[in-house]
Amino acid sequence: MGAYKYVSELWRKKQSDVMRFLQRVRCWEYRQQPSIVRLTRPTRPDKARRLGYKAKQGYVVYRVRVRRGGRKRPVPKGIVYGKPTNQGVTQLKFQRSKRSVAEERAGRKLGGLRVLNSYWVNEDSTYKYFEIILVDVAHAAIRNDPRINWLVNPVHKHRELRGLTSAGKSNRGLRGRGHLYHKNRPSRRATWKRNNTLSLRRYR
Repeated sequence: MGAYKYVSELWRKKQSDVMRFLQRVRCWEYRQQPSIVRLTRPTRPDKARRLGYKAKQGYVVYRVRVRRGGRKRPVPKGIVYGKPTNQGVTQLKFQRSKRSVAEERAGRKLGGLRVLNSYWVNEDSTYKYFEIILVDVAHAAIRNDPRINWLVNPVHKHRELRGLTSAGKSNRGLRGRGHLYHKNRPSRRATWKRNNTLSLRRYR
């Protein structure tokens, strides 16, 4: 087995004494740092490489902190107008995952970089921590690499804001296959629109 296999096995046993201690110490350190901080290298090199990271010029890793818990409806003094079914203020759940939120925050903060992917690294009672892999598409090393230069194309600007990253696709219901997922493609809204639009051709 290669070295990365051993590292990934360590991360699979998160409840082991070693990992519990290590994660607790690391989490304390993370709490002392800003919510978005650049790293010199990924905390989980095996995971980062599986998601497209390479230890070369143009690749950057940032750690992002996101508060845990549901999403309260942002209305003044909890007053919601309209039907009783829409009266809820608390106990509402956000449609996207915390990982997707972390990608969005990194993408907004670092507008010149493109979000490639992300992964979980730690969590405590208040926060979840994710590491985001970003790519500098202006760098010659990236532009000349046929494995990654698809990301240079301007259609990939702010993928994370349009649900095109792995986390975003997962939240859009595009992970499944088969007849149960027919209504999710190309998107739930597009399918609904197609099924609810009466199309009358001019000459029929």
